[in-house]
Amino acid sequence: MSARPRGSRLRLDLLLPIASIVFIAAGLVLQLRMGARQLAYRVMLVGPALVGAPVLWRTARGALRGHFAADVVATLAIVTAFVLHQPLVGLVVVLMQTGGEAIERYAEGRASQALRELQAMAPKSAQRFTGGRIEDIRAEDVLVDDELLVRPGELVPCDGVVVDGHSHIDASRLTGEALPVSATAGTRLMSGSVNGEGALTMRATARAEESQYARIVALVRSAQESKAPLQRVADRYAVWFTPATLVVCAVAWLVGRDAERVLAVLAIATPCPLILATPIALLGGINRAARRTVIVRHGTALERIGDATVAVFDKTGTITIGMPRVSSVVAAPEWDERALLALAAAVEGRSSHLLARVVVTAAEERGLTVPAARQVREAAGRGVVGCVDGHSVIVGSRSLVLEEHPGLAFDFDALEERCPPASTLRALIAVDGDAAGVLVYADELRPGAHDVLDAMRRLGVRRTILLSGDRAANATAVAHAVGIDDVAGDLLPEGKVDAVHTLVARGENVLMVGDGTNDAPALSAATVGVALAAHGGGVTTEAADVVIMADDLGRVVETMRISRRTMHIARQCIRAGVGLSVLGMLAAAAGYITPILGAGLQEAIDLAVILNALRAARAARA
Repeated sequence: MSARPRGSRLRLDLLLPIASIVFIAAGLVLQLRMGARQLAYRVMLVGPALVGAPVLWRTARGALRGHFAADVVATLAIVTAFVLHQPLVGLVVVLMQTGGEAIERYAEGRASQALRELQAMAPKSAQRFTGGRIEDIRAEDVLVDDELLVRPGELVPCDGVVVDGHSHIDASRLTGEALPVSATAGTRLMSGSVNGEGALTMRATARAEESQYARIVALVRSAQESKAPLQRVADRYAVWFTPATLVVCAVAWLVGRDAERVLAVLAIATPCPLILATPIALLGGINRAARRTVIVRHGTALERIGDATVAVFDKTGTITIGMPRVSSVVAAPEWDERALLALAAAVEGRSSHLLARVVVTAAEERGLTVPAARQVREAAGRGVVGCVDGHSVIVGSRSLVLEEHPGLAFDFDALEERCPPASTLRALIAVDGDAAGVLVYADELRPGAHDVLDAMRRLGVRRTILLSGDRAANATAVAHAVGIDDVAGDLLPEGKVDAVHTLVARGENVLMVGDGTNDAPALSAATVGVALAAHGGGVTTEAADVVIMADDLGRVVETMRISRRTMHIARQCIRAGVGLSVLGMLAAAAGYITPILGAGLQEAIDLAVILNALRAARAARA
């Protein structure tokens, strides 16, 4: 693989067709307007030699490696035109060839910057306890068994375990679990997760370069390096078109012993419908997708997404909306659910915690009147205690409630038995020393997810899979709710990558849809990775082949339909263009078409192909 920067490569791709046009224009002006036939001949003779050299070199290098692509016929036409002193024919062929390659390069889009994005988001610093004081150090300087302070809102600098403190940890970009996880002494922490409202003292169990975030960086790198390049549609057709052209050339030579007939065959056989149709159609399809706020990063992604056989989904933020909500209130017999929720919202309204805002929102959505709370105190990472309308109210973790009222354990056990079995995040409510109820939180299913899966199956997806870092029980419940075929939970990023690699190794065309940093390695490993990035996305968007900027899972199906229509138009262009070229080749072999006329006819065919391929940029008729 060339190490040349993409920018210089793109500039060269644009320079070659421009230079071809300059040489053609200069030669024609010298010959037709100034009568300098010899000078015009020399100018146009230099053109194929200079401008065609990169084309000849790429074809020769591919041939030495055993790769005979659609470019072979064009190369033979350039060489033959040069040998037979037909420089104008050679220049026209060079223009068609280099112009097609420039369009194709533009359609591919910019290179991925996933690794740079990941490294920019990595923890950079840490606060270490040293001799009774706290010193700021680089994250890479942390040693195993160092004691570190993690303040509210800071990134955990390395993998470790909590020694002291109470808080909640947001590990959603690493595990995909939307809900914050309670962190107390003994809780394991992963590098790159975000500390919540309370300060934590932790002990490092791994250095930064050996921690979870560093493993994600390594996974993205290895997944991108292992993704095999896709063969161009043009090259697949060239497997039979190139030998057929050479056979017609041989027949032309055997019948007439006229080298100009051979050149005429090569000129009209130059496979520009092959070279131009796909990139132009893909570019049109990419533009069509962009109008639907879908960014397709390169042409091969659009080519393959419509043929997906397996669709793999992350759970949080993809199949679900990625934000917790109060799914139910389990109340003791003497309490009304609405009244209990209003009391809970009253004390939670004085807290800045994420789940506190969720409780207040739930009360507002139900149209409840929330009374004022007094004497509210917050136990960091554990819950809230306050007084509402003369009632003592506690909302929080089991440890907080039982610390205040140790005798309520049995009563709360009975209440929790009534909670949905898949619910893992709950808050207990005690009122005036009694077990009043339990708040059950859940991540809401994305509206229309079931319809999206049905549409995918109609488009040829044979199997759907949910891969989640959330608990297996939660993941299974979500998968069953929307009709996903298979599910795996409790997965770290490397587990998702392994699952995707296994599918790809079986020959499946794998479409992976995700939205978190933890999904980035799997997106890179899939045949086509799709990122939902309506609320940002960072490294996820860089690791993906397709980025959906709207918060709409249905855009995945739209993109698949755009892909299928685009590739239908491209193949239609190829078949029509090749068919016309074959007829022209036969006429040229019989001596009815001269080389320059053959090149002109090929240009006319190319124009028709381009106009038809541009239909991919328009919406399909209903």
